[in-house]
Amino acid sequence: MNPPGPLLGSGRDSEIFEYAPGLVLRRSRQGRSLEKDAKVMRYVSEHGYPAPSVGELSPDGADLVMERIDGSTMLEAMMRRPWTVRRHARVLATLHQRLHRLRAPEWLDPFGNAGDRLLHLDLHPLNVILSPRGPVLIDWTNAARGAEAADVAVTWLLMACAEIPGTRLRGAIGSVLRQIFVRTFLAHFSRAAVRAALPAVVEWKCSDRNMSASEIEAMRRMLRRETGAG
Repeated sequence: MNPPGPLLGSGRDSEIFEYAPGLVLRRSRQGRSLEKDAKVMRYVSEHGYPAPSVGELSPDGADLVMERIDGSTMLEAMMRRPWTVRRHARVLATLHQRLHRLRAPEWLDPFGNAGDRLLHLDLHPLNVILSPRGPVLIDWTNAARGAEAADVAVTWLLMACAEIPGTRLRGAIGSVLRQIFVRTFLAHFSRAAVRAALPAVVEWKCSDRNMSASEIEAMRRMLRRETGAG
């Protein structure tokens, strides 16, 4: 494996570097093995789901060569054109529905005690790249096996409560646009089933060290408002 090029971007879990024409190198910040991520991306790609193709993995698993996906994130697209919020919410709902048609492989850890569907558990507009070949879902770190309502509940929770990076982004998708997005998105699913999945999802996300104290408090308030729990 060759040394990577310049840093292209970074998230809460990993950094992305230039690597070769059409390729990038993803590196775990904590030295975590990306073997499962690569395995999941291969699996969904083989089943026709839009994810980056993957290549070489370093011996320790911390570096993964993968397809470079050019394009803006769904969130960036909504920032530039806020009148497209409803359309993007419908696209995100379709990505959920397509993914949940896939039976999860047995080697994936379960999320909860029921369900055999493939879950992404981080399927939100920052993880969807609007590429020339269509929307592509990235960052499969949390992939698991379970009930599809849990996946939808995670998206609902993050869209309602997560801090959006950058002042311009926060201004572009403020409280009114968030509400429109969430309402349009949830219209494609059973609200009762998704609400029932919220307690387990909130408990899981509140234990995520990447969530800030204000995000955790917002999630707990949402849980109390929606279910009376917490």
